[in-house]
Amino acid sequence: MNTTTSTGFVYHADYLKHDTGVHPETAERLRVIIRKLEETGIAEKLRRIVPTKASNEQLRHVHTPEYIKEVEAMCRRGGGALDPDTPLCADTYEIAMLAAGGVTKAVDEVMDESNSLKHVFALIRPPGHHATPNKGMGFCIFNNIAIAAEHLKREYGINRVLIADWDVHHGNGTQEVFFEDASVLYFSTHQYPHYPGTGWLDEVGNGEGEGFTVNVPLPAGTDDDGYLYALTNILVPIAMEFRPDFVLVSAGFDAHAADPLASMNVTSRGFGQFTALLKDIAEKNGNGRVVMALEGGYNLNAIAESALSVFNSLLSDESELRVKEREIRASEQVRVRVEEVKEEQRRYWDI
Repeated sequence: MNTTTSTGFVYHADYLKHDTGVHPETAERLRVIIRKLEETGIAEKLRRIVPTKASNEQLRHVHTPEYIKEVEAMCRRGGGALDPDTPLCADTYEIAMLAAGGVTKAVDEVMDESNSLKHVFALIRPPGHHATPNKGMGFCIFNNIAIAAEHLKREYGINRVLIADWDVHHGNGTQEVFFEDASVLYFSTHQYPHYPGTGWLDEVGNGEGEGFTVNVPLPAGTDDDGYLYALTNILVPIAMEFRPDFVLVSAGFDAHAADPLASMNVTSRGFGQFTALLKDIAEKNGNGRVVMALEGGYNLNAIAESALSVFNSLLSDESELRVKEREIRASEQVRVRVEEVKEEQRRYWDI
């Protein structure tokens, strides 16, 4: 275990016990990432963090007691399904608590001023960003990233949290949790139209949270440059005005060109570039503190290579991954969509 590095990862073999049967979201997704980290020697440069289960109280900061009991009861009966896409086995309740706890543990490690950690990538499953307060869906049981954001607010008094979600699917659950909350800026890039059908650009929050939800619905076929154009023209100026004290990332790799469940054209290197951009936002606003949580990504080679690219970016002080805006060549479709989003968001931000 490397105790001097600024970068760590959360992992536990128990995450493999969430048995989904014949399904895109399988334990093999984590196995290939861990194998890639070990084969390339990257694992030796990282601090490994052992997760603990989230408490029932932590779950209840995001989810209703009734929903939590429903999941627990279904698993006690041996399993079942929350919807056609979201199977549960007998172990799922405990493992979903361990997944949520993995992200809160990552937060604790980064917030601990006695160690050197600044960035942690939680390699967890099941994923979380589709889980709403009262419903699991889209392979997700508990909303890991939302639980971590609430932990930051309640345990550490952090009142400006940025959640950047680059999963190819809109994080409808995360959006719902914080739709009326001005302390969390939720930013999502996603293929549109696509599952779950939410995330249009006019979904901007409500009440005190109006303006603190930023959706960038991108057309199918968007590549690295398209994403970078959206990030540099929308996320960066809004985040710099918001001034987050902590950056959380819903890191799905299903926008990869090889992914079977979507139609985007991001490369593994692209995810490293996105990471560099978010690191820069964190460095300029929140002491460089970044915690990432694994979401989607269903091509095994692509998810392993993409995770490796992210870790290389997290470990690098300066690299070729730095984005120069003049080098970005986005399609006309993406440029038009970005202008539409900017027009919507100008009511709230100076962009």
